[in-house]
Amino acid sequence: MTIYSIAIDGPSGSGKSTLAKALAEKLNIDYLDTGAMYRAFAYFVITEGFDIHDEKALMELLSKFSIDFSQGHILLNGENIEGHIRTQEIDMAASIVSTFRMVREKMVDLQQRLAESKSMILDGRDIGTVVLPHAKYKFYITARPEIRAKRRLLQMNSSNTDYDEIYNQILKRDNQDMTRKNSPLKKAEDAILIDTSDETPEDTLYRILEIIQREV
Repeated sequence: MTIYSIAIDGPSGSGKSTLAKALAEKLNIDYLDTGAMYRAFAYFVITEGFDIHDEKALMELLSKFSIDFSQGHILLNGENIEGHIRTQEIDMAASIVSTFRMVREKMVDLQQRLAESKSMILDGRDIGTVVLPHAKYKFYITARPEIRAKRRLLQMNSSNTDYDEIYNQILKRDNQDMTRKNSPLKKAEDAILIDTSDETPEDTLYRILEIIQREV
């Protein structure tokens, strides 16, 4: 059986995770949410009472960090934390811990080993450029910031957060991700650029399926 990888990159709120899950289901292959790995580690650091900027503490905690995926759930050291890591606080914290080289090296190693074992879709911010530079298929998914902010607001479904706050946080997250020293967010040269601003998730899904099926 041929093992192949699909790399999906893009900024926060672009729709890449929704797309990756749907694509994995259509192709009947596994999906790895790499962003969830950084979120899980950020959550671990915070719940253990450490400063997310403390490089020494992060290095120590990495040796105690174990992550697994089961039936769509994220397990941190055996505990299901899916319901705790989809917040703006954890989103920003994940962006910060991901700037540290040893954190990225740990996550990239885990991601590459998983992708070597079976056909898989990985989404994140450095999949096509760093994690799977030789992936058979690469896509860079984006959307205008205002569209991404509206999507995130609907996703959060919270009366305690307003549009302007989310919009500003998205711009801040974009800047952090694109300007960080280690593995910044950028489009791989051979990735296909897809702007989802004016598309439904179904439109994007079938557009990518057509591209993949043309090459199969």
